[in-house]
Amino acid sequence: MTDASAVPSPLLDWLFARQRFGIHPGLGRVQALLGRLGDPQDRFQSFLVGGTNGKGSTAATLAAILQAEGRRVGLFTSPHLTHFAERFQVAGESLKTAEVEAALQQVRPHAEEVGASFFEIVTALGCLLFARVGVDVAVMEVGLGGRLDATNALSPALSVITNVALDHTEILGETHEAIAAEKAGILRAGRPAVTGVNPDLRGILDQEGADLWALDDLPLEVRSLGWEGAEVTLGLPDGASLSFRTPLLGAHGARNAALAALAAHRLGVSPEAIRAGAAGTVWPGRLEVLPFAGGRVLLDGAHNPDGAAALVAALRELGVERLPVVFGAAGDKDLSGVAAALVPLAECVILTRAVLSPRAADPQALAPLFPDVPVTVAPSPAEALDVLRALKAPLALVCGSLYLIGEVRPLLLGGASERRERWQ
Repeated sequence: MTDASAVPSPLLDWLFARQRFGIHPGLGRVQALLGRLGDPQDRFQSFLVGGTNGKGSTAATLAAILQAEGRRVGLFTSPHLTHFAERFQVAGESLKTAEVEAALQQVRPHAEEVGASFFEIVTALGCLLFARVGVDVAVMEVGLGGRLDATNALSPALSVITNVALDHTEILGETHEAIAAEKAGILRAGRPAVTGVNPDLRGILDQEGADLWALDDLPLEVRSLGWEGAEVTLGLPDGASLSFRTPLLGAHGARNAALAALAAHRLGVSPEAIRAGAAGTVWPGRLEVLPFAGGRVLLDGAHNPDGAAALVAALRELGVERLPVVFGAAGDKDLSGVAAALVPLAECVILTRAVLSPRAADPQALAPLFPDVPVTVAPSPAEALDVLRALKAPLALVCGSLYLIGEVRPLLLGGASERRERWQ
């Protein structure tokens, strides 16, 4: 069966071509674009989820919880893995490509008039789509930073900041403090917010005047259920506690789920809905296990040192000592830091690249980052999987760029991917 998104689309070609104009932080263009579209973001309640790592899984968990409560929920995430329409989910399902294109047809002339960037257009498109289909609430994952990110043109009823780590330093700043200040921009004075940011950076967030609850100020117990996820018990400010299960793997996955549960509690969601939604969370490509060549392969988009360290810790917790690793990432990342985290885990390394991403690092150039580990270079994800298949390993890891994960995943599942360049 041919996916509709595999059919040529001049509209999507136009939009994807705008990726080459780069990232231009600022709210003026997206505010103008939303205004021209009738301010669709004012037709539903919105929640912003930002942070360096874990914001996607936190947003997905919060959306699942709100859906379990009976709300009609939109979930806006980026980047997509395989198909552009994945960025816009309603009631747990991606919108149809035809719906997305119909809305984009309306957005295009206004976007050209105001000179909107790729992500500004995508953000406004998401708001228009969610308004058209009548969502009650939208959980909006922040794209980059916070203060000047296009999603910050919305007026969130609640904001979430997962954590702060060094990533996108060329745009956000070279220090944790500078990045925290950018992330804090999604907070609103007097409005509820929750955070998992380290206590030593909390003062920077407090300057925004939000009614902030911090996860580290509350009792949190996590009991691993192995490959099934974890059971989490979260103490609440009123002295009560909330227990639930999450399929998210690793201590960091449990922490992200706890942050989403805390946000839902702040919104008055019942414990029953929190338990049901958290247990039903689906977040592909992030510690996702899929069958492969008689064994299993684990997919994860760990592309900065903190993300790689969390991935390794999760695998150690699951009893994994060493396994074959397929790795590829964008050349503008701290790849030496990522590689250093992965080396103790790697039985061997297969270096490759996302063929649709011009940002991808040359795999041959990555080889020196993995000293004393057998290295094979594969020019494409398909060839990397051929190498992996020959190893006949019971468990292997594919990690790095989400663009790489987005190309590997359909190869494992027998689906088709869009053949468009990936910059953002």
